[in-house]
Amino acid sequence: MNAKYNPALFWFAVLNAFVTFLLIGLGGLVTSHEAGMSVPDWPNTFGYNMFLFPVDKWVGGIFYEHSHRLLATVVGFLTTVLAIWLSLKDSRKWMHWLGVAAFLLVILQGILGGLRVRWSLNWLGVPHGAVAQTFLVLTCAIALFLSRWWQNSATQKQMAVPRGLRSHVLYLTILIFVQLLIAATMRHQHAGLAIWDFPAAHGQLWPATTPEAIADYNAHRPAGMIGNSITAFQVNLQMVHRLVAYLIFLGVAAVPFMARKRLGGADGLTKFGWFWLVLMALQIALGAATVLSNKAADIATGHVMVGALALLTGALWWLVAVRRTKVAG
Repeated sequence: MNAKYNPALFWFAVLNAFVTFLLIGLGGLVTSHEAGMSVPDWPNTFGYNMFLFPVDKWVGGIFYEHSHRLLATVVGFLTTVLAIWLSLKDSRKWMHWLGVAAFLLVILQGILGGLRVRWSLNWLGVPHGAVAQTFLVLTCAIALFLSRWWQNSATQKQMAVPRGLRSHVLYLTILIFVQLLIAATMRHQHAGLAIWDFPAAHGQLWPATTPEAIADYNAHRPAGMIGNSITAFQVNLQMVHRLVAYLIFLGVAAVPFMARKRLGGADGLTKFGWFWLVLMALQIALGAATVLSNKAADIATGHVMVGALALLTGALWWLVAVRRTKVAG
């Protein structure tokens, strides 16, 4: 069943998705500034009701962590309104369930963030980050399903997207999600600077991780470098992260060429493929800059946000391709 285009509902969904993206960026700033435990209690803030915490106390890491909590509350409110609005105004039952799923995910995300503080467990940052990325894709998908293009596409002539191309993009998108989990593990293991040179790795193609080599790396750690002594696991983790990044870049680089061959150079998905490739090139540049800048907070946060955009681009590309193929029959 096709629903009638509702511009107010669509733009509200877009707002929710945009604020969610900002929240991921703010979460990146929290981690980049090592501010995750700047506020030791939850759901209160230093004993205050979160919404009544005095502004003059928003200093240092507290500013980032408290702002993150407040913006998360805004996202939770917007998502609740969106879920109710969908149930009342969208005739598609499956959209009602997507609204419910978004509501449950935002609740889960808040609980994970709170437990991360209450239990002081770094590893909870990994599922917290995974749910954040999943929630972003879901909110943007809801906005796509509410768009005028989606509503009108059923009555317009569409060009089917070959299965091989759709599968290629889907597998790449899944790989990007896995890469973001690896990155979240690195950030919460404080392994982002386990290797401090690029494109070499401790001056090698693949660095040695024997106890003697690790001891030598730590003994020659550059002065002023943030973080604690590194381990073999952290070095290998960052090397896996780099290797997967190269594989993703090569896979994404193939997308616009494959799309141009199968769909034509003027096709919207071909152009979207070029945009995806530019994003991935920027992402690798930001990753290198993160290492070479001693993990500067603004650069590291930009790396997080572009990574989220890369995941989102692949997911939306695939959803549009599936829709076009279904309509084309």
